Amino acid sequence: MKLSVFNPVLHSMSLEDSLKYLKSLGVDAMELGCGGYPGTTHANAVELSKSPAKVKELKALFDKHGIEIAALSVHGNGVSPDKAFANKSNEDFAAACKIAKDLGTDRVVTFSGCPGSDAKSERPNWVTCTWPPEYGDILKYQWDEVLIPFWQKQAKIAEDNGVKVAIEMHPGFCVYNPSTMLRLRNAVGKAIGANLDPSHLIWQGLDIVQTVKVLGEAIHFFHAKDTMFNEDVKAVEGVLDTKPYGQEIDRAWIFRTVGYGKCDWKGVMTALRMVGYNHAISIEHEDSLMTPKEGLEKAVKYLKDVMIFDSGKTEMWW
Repeated sequence: MKLSVFNPVLHSMSLEDSLKYLKSLGVDAMELGCGGYPGTTHANAVELSKSPAKVKELKALFDKHGIEIAALSVHGNGVSPDKAFANKSNEDFAAACKIAKDLGTDRVVTFSGCPGSDAKSERPNWVTCTWPPEYGDILKYQWDEVLIPFWQKQAKIAEDNGVKVAIEMHPGFCVYNPSTMLRLRNAVGKAIGANLDPSHLIWQGLDIVQTVKVLGEAIHFFHAKDTMFNEDVKAVEGVLDTKPYGQEIDRAWIFRTVGYGKCDWKGVMTALRMVGYNHAISIEHEDSLMTPKEGLEKAVKYLKDVMIFDSGKTEMWW
């Protein structure tokens, strides 16, 4: 396994200063946002895809500081009813797939996307129940008429470029848990897999160790982020909480840096090892109770103690 950091937490720094900083912390790699929601502060996939010279220059900068690119991230919504946003999401995705191998990675991270309820919709519609019956009709439309055909085409783009797509299972999008992840993968092929971020699954009630075992080889990437509950709020409001993230004390749950939430990190690292995952563990720091540097540095220190770094099969020496 390799310790990585997702770069939005470092957007206040230049890319070169970010790489120097990560090296000083003993981090191995960076997950580089280069389009979509992660933005283009440090890199722009579309611009890079038009200039092989700029790709080489970017790769040389990472090599200079001894930091790998663990993945390119272009989280967007390629099936959004907002056609302009969908088109931009798809442009970012295709560009990231095109340049990934030349930057030393074969992983592109994104969302599955979420369509509207029908062809006339103007906004995405995330369905969380199947009754009344019109919700079942919406799901059928979203999956059969939009999502699966769309991802069949995207999977071909990934395969043609030798890239694995890591879809972050995230509420608000059609793929948000293991069953929806595997449904899409089974429909479009093994180029599509999961970006497993425990923080989004914990508040849904999932056991992350069991989730790792269920997904197995379908795990293409891994985000290190935690979640904690305010049990008093959760007890009377449940977990579908739409209050702003900044209202920490009033929410049923909030994101926390690694080690400050509910995730069993030693158990998760063990399960990842069991299923053969030996790629990046990428810290995504979104803890509103800690500054970027404090939360990130605590996560780095914590993960160094629980990650399993040596690769290869362990012989039974006893």
